[in-house]
Formats: sequence, C-alpha cells, structure tokens
Amino acid sequence: METINQFYFRKAQISEAEVIWKILQQAIERRRKDGSNQWQDGYPNQEVVKTDISLGKGYVLEFEGKIAAYAALVFNDEPAYDEIEGDWLTHGDYLVVHRVAVSDEYLGKGIAVGLFKILENFARAHQVYSIKVDTNFDNLAMLHILEKLHYQYCGEVYFRGSARKAFEKVLQ
Repeated sequence: METINQFYFRKAQISEAEVIWKILQQAIERRRKDGSNQWQDGYPNQEVVKTDISLGKGYVLEFEGKIAAYAALVFNDEPAYDEIEGDWLTHGDYLVVHRVAVSDEYLGKGIAVGLFKILENFARAHQVYSIKVDTNFDNLAMLHILEKLHYQYCGEVYFRGSARKAFEKVLQ
C-alpha cells in the first residue's frame, strides 16, 4: 500500500496470523516487564488477531519481507469512544488505532513512530483528518510516542471495565 524508507505498509493476510500473534506476545511481555497492566488479562489473543485480519482491520509494516509491526485500524467505529469522560477535539470521521505492536527484532529503531506517521498518510488518503487512540495510564512507551507525535489528551474511555487515556490528533 505505502512504502517509506524500505518499509511496506499493507493489510495483513490470514496466513500471517501466527507471526503477528508472536509479535503481540512479545509486546505483551514487554508491557509486563515494564510493570504495565495493559494486555495482562488475556487480551489481545490469537482469536482477536484472526478476527482483525478476517474483517480487513489488521495491518502490518513489513521490512525486507519480514513483519516489523502490527496495528488494527478501524474507521468511525469504536463504541467506547462515544462515552468519553472529557471531549474529543473533533466529532466527525476518525481513524482508530488499536493493538500496536513492534517485533522485538525492530525495537529501538523508531518503527512505532514511523508506523504512526504512515497511519497519518493512510487516514488522509481516506479523506479522514482525525486519528484517535487510547492506552493504559501505565503504558509509558506508548504515552511517549503519542506525546512525541503531538497527540492531545482528551479524557478517559473505558474498555472491559478499565479506564484508558484517550488521545486525538487532528491532521492537516
């Protein structure tokens, strides 16, 4: 779909579900080691990955034929975002980014930041000028990325009974 600096962004294939699940397991373990509660309750799991892919919501960032990162993308359909404690910056069309995970092999190379920049182009290509994302209060890695990329804190949303910090970036 889009190539930037030798990285290729595209829809995930069902045949890649196992590789994607391994990348998510690596991210789950990193969250645990960081002391974060995010993803420590059996979610996401392999079935979530397969569902993402089968619904056309799973995307990968590939480098030299290997999957470097994964994200689930949804346009305008996140019911939890309807009940924000706070207020979104915009109230029109938006892209939701969920389940961002980078392979251990590519850590520390700016892959997550690069992925979010590609996602901005992806949203614009679909005539959408808002990206919304949420994360745990204790996911310091993602909070740092969102701050670096100028996402604005908008309030709290709830998933599976837990509060999450909600952010939005309005694209130019």
